[in-house]
Parts: sequence; structure tokens; C-alpha cells
Amino acid sequence: MWKYGSSLKRLGLRPITICSNRQKASAISHVLRLDMPQVYHHIRDQNRSNIQQLKIKYDALLHRAMMGGGKKGIENHVKRNKKLLIRDRIRLLLDENEPTLELSALAGLDLEYGDVPCAGVVTMIGKVNGIWCMIVANDATIKGGTIFPITLKKQLRAQEIAKENRLPTIYLVDSGGGFLPLQAQIFNEGGKCFYNEAVMSAAAIPQAAIVCGSCTAGGAYVPAMAEESVILHKTGTIFLGGPPLVFAATGERITSEELGGATLHCKVSGCTDHFAETEEDAIITMRDIVATMNQHEEINEDTYEDPLHDVSLLNDLAPCKMKGYQLDGRHMLACILDGSRFHEFKKYYGSTLITGFGLVKGKLAGFAVSNGRITESTALKGSHFIQLCSQRKIPMVFLQNFSQDSTHPPVHTLEQSSKLIKAQCQLMQAIACSTSPSITITTGGVCGSLESHSLGSLAMGSRFHFVYPNVRVGGYSPEYMADTMHNTDDEQQDYLEQFMSETDSFHAAARIRNDGVILPVHTRDIINNCLRIFKQNNEISVTDLQKTLRM
Repeated sequence: MWKYGSSLKRLGLRPITICSNRQKASAISHVLRLDMPQVYHHIRDQNRSNIQQLKIKYDALLHRAMMGGGKKGIENHVKRNKKLLIRDRIRLLLDENEPTLELSALAGLDLEYGDVPCAGVVTMIGKVNGIWCMIVANDATIKGGTIFPITLKKQLRAQEIAKENRLPTIYLVDSGGGFLPLQAQIFNEGGKCFYNEAVMSAAAIPQAAIVCGSCTAGGAYVPAMAEESVILHKTGTIFLGGPPLVFAATGERITSEELGGATLHCKVSGCTDHFAETEEDAIITMRDIVATMNQHEEINEDTYEDPLHDVSLLNDLAPCKMKGYQLDGRHMLACILDGSRFHEFKKYYGSTLITGFGLVKGKLAGFAVSNGRITESTALKGSHFIQLCSQRKIPMVFLQNFSQDSTHPPVHTLEQSSKLIKAQCQLMQAIACSTSPSITITTGGVCGSLESHSLGSLAMGSRFHFVYPNVRVGGYSPEYMADTMHNTDDEQQDYLEQFMSETDSFHAAARIRNDGVILPVHTRDIINNCLRIFKQNNEISVTDLQKTLRM
């Protein structure tokens, strides 16, 4: 009988040995090495020092945001009104020891009409009974939960994210309605909140609410339009106008509880569905509501590898200046990806854009990382890669860093310019029409330039967009705009100071021009949370869509 091994030996050849401990087919074999030449070490050190200084500012602003209405507002809320603080409510609602993703935490600071810490509303994605949910929670320590224009903008952004990712939305309502001195900036756009609630419910994205306190004027519609709502006895109220307005209009004296309390709305009007004696009872009821939403729980992932390089090295890679301080984008990937493994796509073509596949805590994603200017070849490469991800239903992560030079109009021949514009349009069209969800993180340079839009942004359909604190947010660099607009040296300096302030990452975060500032060390966790949220969305199939209407 012919034997494969013995026959090879007679021919002087060795049989092929099949390794018994091969990695799974889904594992990626190529490992990125963070071998940085000595000549770049001074750049690394300056980048690290710059991030450390920005972290001090970030921590100070975050502390202001977390303090809400300050010591006096907190005392009134807890001692006089006997209520839980908003973050304590959220903590009780969410599953223990599970990751959360808070959005726009620095919104509302240092605005033209004053400080509104956290924009007066906490928006956070977290797990309730194993299901990712969007939490929208008014902070009544800040002017009684009054709605400012920035509050409305943040709530609308949260609803947009919930709609795109099919996240059940839970409203913790404790609001005195719109801030009347700024009513012209509120009421027209405010109707969109109610529209979103109705449309999401019609699309089988559950809407639920807890009435934790006063729900006056526009705030009354949020729980009333929810599919299920819980109201807190002797604390929660729902009415369009409170007792003072009733007395002014009719001369009748009536208490808040009689006008719109839990007993009235649970027994008479039917505006609410569940009666709760305490906040803890209300939160337990809400967790039960989520458990009966028939949403798919996330499937547990297999074990994963940590990156070979510590994520803290990302501090060394975030450029402290917009020109000359960007290092190879593969170094960033080496600190983010499982086992620092990266399957690169078209490595030698269009070298100013790095594209390829990697795992983040066991979840596969396609990565497109800027490594210089967008050229004709990189735009074509990017278009090909994005269409590949879309075809394979692989979520995408854009890590963008466009330097000061990249914001200047490039000088080309007419033929070269035409080809570049055509290729960039093709790249933008591929991104805009992709069916795969995407995350954009701006790690340096200018965010908001025409070139940066060609590698992902909220405007181009990314579901999340975060920026590092060293990023400038604007159409062009401050120096370029000041140099272009000035007539005199003094005027140039004035413009430069103005644009330096307006393009500051924290200034943009306060006005919700993105989903918030993140520190480089949080990059891997942020990407992981977003990918987990996308995964839940993919597991939900919707057929017959019908709005749940109240009685």
C-alpha cells in the first residue's frame, strides 16, 4: 500500500508538518511593531507633554460638568426636594460593572448666555438587563431642569444616535420646560423631540419614561408620548401649566398633585402606566419594562488579546502641533488592536491612507487611518476599501489627522486638480452611501475641513464622532484664516486670537459640534463600546412597523 510519508522519505523529502495549535481562521497573523526611530523621540516627548497639559484642563472642565447645579443646587435637590441626584438614578438603572458611553459631557460650559453644565441633561448609552439603551436624563439641580437651546441640541443628538443604532430610549424627566428668555431659539426646534419619539416608536425602537419630578409645558409631552411611563407618587407631575398659571387664569387654587400627580394620571387620565411610591421602585419598574421589550441581548464574545503596546503610548502619538508632529498611523493601531495584529489592505498603494482590518476586544472592524494628505490614489484606495467593508457588513473606524498644510488649497495642474476632485468625490460618495456603521475619531490637526469630511464625520454619516483635546475644530487652521483675512498686523493678531478660541476642542465640545472630547487613553474602550452597540443593532430585524398609540 502506498504511504505518503514513506514515499517522500525515499525521495529524500520531508513531509509537511501541520501545526496543531494554529490560530482560529478569524485571527490576524501580521503584528504591528512600535519601532520608533531615535530621530522622532523629541516629537514623541513633546506630544506626550502637550497631552498631559490638556488633560489638566479636561479634568477641570469635567469636574465642573459633574457638579451640575453646584453645592446649593445639589443641597436643594437632595435635602429639600428629597430626590436622588441624576447620576445616582442612572447608576441604579444600569447593569452593574458594565461599560457606559457618555456623550457630550462638556456641553454647555462658558456659553454666551452663561454656564449650563452638561447642557442640563445627561445623555448616556448603557446596558439595562443586558440590552444597550440610550438614557436621556434631565438634571434638575441646574435651574430646575430648565431646557436651554444647548439642552435641546444635546437631546436631539441623543435621539439621532438612538434612531441610527436602534437603541431603546429611556427618558428620566424632571424639567420645568423651556427657558423663556431664549424661547425663540427653543420652541420651533423643540417639536423635533416629539416627532423623533413618535417616529422611533413607529420603527419599533422602544420609548419609555420615568417622571421623576416636574414635567411642565413641553416637558409634559415626553412621558405622555412614551410607549410606557412610570410616575413617582407625590414627586412626579405632568401638566402644561402649573397651579400658579391655573390661579391666574381661573382664580382656582389647586395643588400640583391634584392638577397632574401620579394618582390622577394613573387612575383618571391614563397618561402614565405605572405608579411608584419611591424612586427605587420606579427604577425597578423601568428595568422590568426593558426586560419585556423583546430586544436581543448581546452575544458574549470569545476571549481576546490585549495590544502588545500600552494604550498610554497614544499620548505620545497625538500631535501637539499641526505641522511636522504626526507620526506613522500604524503606531496608533499597534496600541488599539487586539494583539497589535493588523491585516493591511493595499499597503503599497496610496501610502498616505492606511486601510485594513483588525479586532478590538474580539470584534472585527475596518480601519481607515490618515497618514498624510488625501491624494488621488489614496481616495481611490479608500473608496475601494469602504465598499469592501460595506459589502461584507463590517463596521468602520476612521482615525483622521489632517495637518495645517492639508487645509490649504493644493496647487496642481488643471488635469491633476480635476482628477483629484473626481477621486475625492468618489471617496465621499462611498462613505455617504455605505451601509456599514462607522465611528470617526480625530486624533490631531484640523477637524471640519473639506478634506476631513472625506474621511468620515457626522455630516458624512458617521454614527459617532469624538476628538482628542489637541484637535482644532474649524474649516481651516487659525493661522491660515488670520493670514487670509487681515489687512494690518494688529488686525491679524485679533483674528488669530479669535480663531484660536473658536477652534479650541473644548469650545466646540461645549456647543456639541461633535460627540465630545476624549483622552487618547480612552480610544480603545470607546471604539469597543461603539462596536458593541452596532452589534446589537445588527441582531434586530424589523418587519411590520406600527406606532404604539396611547388610549
